[in-house]
Amino acid sequence: MELDLDVTEQNGVAVLAVKGEVDVYTAPRLREKLVELVTQGKHRIVVNLEGVEFLDSTGLGVLVGGLKRVRSHNGDLSLVCTQHRILKVFEITGLTKVFSIHETVDAAVAE
Repeated sequence: MELDLDVTEQNGVAVLAVKGEVDVYTAPRLREKLVELVTQGKHRIVVNLEGVEFLDSTGLGVLVGGLKRVRSHNGDLSLVCTQHRILKVFEITGLTKVFSIHETVDAAVAE
C-alpha cells in the first residue's frame, strides 16, 4: 500500500493529509514530512488521518515524535480522525489523553 502525504495551509496552520497505510515501511516518510514542516517554521500542524486505512505502533511513534518536536517550539500537533478502528488504537494506547483529536479539519484548525 502506498502512502500519500499532502500538505495544505488553512488559517496559518499546516494541514497534513495522510492517505494509505502508516506502518514500519511507510512511517519514515511521514516522519520526514513532519520534520520538514517544523524545519520550515510550521509549529501548528493538523494531521488528517481520515484517509488512513492502517496505523501500527511505528506510525504512532512517529506521531508522538512529531508532537514532541512541535511542542519544543511552543507549537501543537492535532489529529483529525473519526474512523473507529484507528481511534481504537489511540484509545488502547492511552494516546487520546496526549493528542487533541477532532472530527473535522476545521475544528482542529479552530482550536
